[in-house]
Amino acid sequence: MYEKTLTQLAVALKKGEFSSRELTTHYLQRIEQADSKLNSFISVTAEQALAQADAADSTRAAGKAGVLTGIPLALKDIFCTRDVKTSCGSKMLDNFIAPYNATVVEKLNAAGTVSVGKTNMDEFAMGSSNENSFYGPVKNPWDVTAVPGGSSGGSAAAVAAGLVPAAMGTDTGGSIRQPAAFCGITGLKPTYGRVSRYGIIAYASSLDQAGPMARSAEDCAHLLGVIAGHDGRDSTSVARGVPDYVEGLNAPLSGLKIGLPKEYFGDGLDPDVEKAVREAVSVYESLGATVREVSLPHTHYAIPAYYVIAPAEASSNLSRYDGVRFGHRCENPSDLIDLYTRSRAEGFGEEVKRRILIGTHTLSEGFFDAYYTKAQKVRRLIRQDFLDAFQEVDVLMGPASPTPAFDLGAKKDPVSMYLQDIYTIAVNLAGIPGISVPAGFVDKRPVGLQILGTHFAEAQLLNVAHQFQQATDWHLQRPAFAEENA
Repeated sequence: MYEKTLTQLAVALKKGEFSSRELTTHYLQRIEQADSKLNSFISVTAEQALAQADAADSTRAAGKAGVLTGIPLALKDIFCTRDVKTSCGSKMLDNFIAPYNATVVEKLNAAGTVSVGKTNMDEFAMGSSNENSFYGPVKNPWDVTAVPGGSSGGSAAAVAAGLVPAAMGTDTGGSIRQPAAFCGITGLKPTYGRVSRYGIIAYASSLDQAGPMARSAEDCAHLLGVIAGHDGRDSTSVARGVPDYVEGLNAPLSGLKIGLPKEYFGDGLDPDVEKAVREAVSVYESLGATVREVSLPHTHYAIPAYYVIAPAEASSNLSRYDGVRFGHRCENPSDLIDLYTRSRAEGFGEEVKRRILIGTHTLSEGFFDAYYTKAQKVRRLIRQDFLDAFQEVDVLMGPASPTPAFDLGAKKDPVSMYLQDIYTIAVNLAGIPGISVPAGFVDKRPVGLQILGTHFAEAQLLNVAHQFQQATDWHLQRPAFAEENA
């Protein structure tokens, strides 16, 4: 069963080849057998999953099943899930049981999906390797000595290893697309505002966006169709109709205009990654697309702008964790100040503390205009670069990451870690959608092709990705780990 894509599993369930309970049991057994070697899950909710599976089987027996009814999946542990621990990968929330469901969880439940558990992540989504989790690092199923990427590394590793057919992630600066690339799966970051952020524990509110991670673009199309849409509880949610993302998957690519940003193919890009990406682009040319070079001139400002804006917003968002209302509380505080300082010092990890300090400094008197206001002006220029490029081409293509997955512990310097996001961060600053699809291997580690579109062009991105996957089989490749733990 684990070898099938989500789409194939949906067809098999509809035909009655197996029940949702049988399918869910299969994946729970795989998690129990294999996840101790990957550490991709923080919580496994077996009892709840089997109850949801039984409900899905009853719905199907009554003739009321939808496409995703009975499909097991996992949730990044950043989505509030009622009566389930929602830790955000942090000691600060290790004892937090969410009292309500995030909108994404509500919509998935309404569609009849089965949640098997919550996946590991970089603490408060701050990281590019999934080494910053209170629960320990996640390992890449293609090579357990390598990182799976972050911050949605647990979701990516679980899908790649066949522990679930799909998972939900969030993307603040590349945290869906980069781990999808490192783990050889498909990951979609929608337009900002396309998917509700209600009930998603905030890192940087103007950048965070939820999206699906699965084997194929077709799988992601089914999932996006469920989770997208306006939500009155999220003031940044856009009131815009949701198209049928599956309907247009098979549209031909003849006449598609592809832009290759010259800034994405310069210094710092692994030559073998560049080769794999250019070979993927040549597949598009064989499908009738035309390719031209374009420029995104403010790309080199993306990382410094992001690491002013995101920590500033994180400083504000994480101020609520004070040891008073919920979360970690230090023992025997001597006074209120001691309660605040020790609870936060004990509850937060090093990377989170680093970003809180940066953000607090950025927002302080005398530095706000010099840093934060200037970074927002740069953000506007970056957004305009993309809008100008989309006047000339339909989509942009390039690498999702400058290198394949790197070894666990290889990047001790925070700046070298931040540079891993050079090709993904600008997309969040601009609020446009992006998708990473498997496009080859370098030293037996996956390479991701990143495809970018203008605002609310998810249907086109999914079509472009799906057509590539119809012409190639990179997305069907499985790590040996998946077979060894069958």
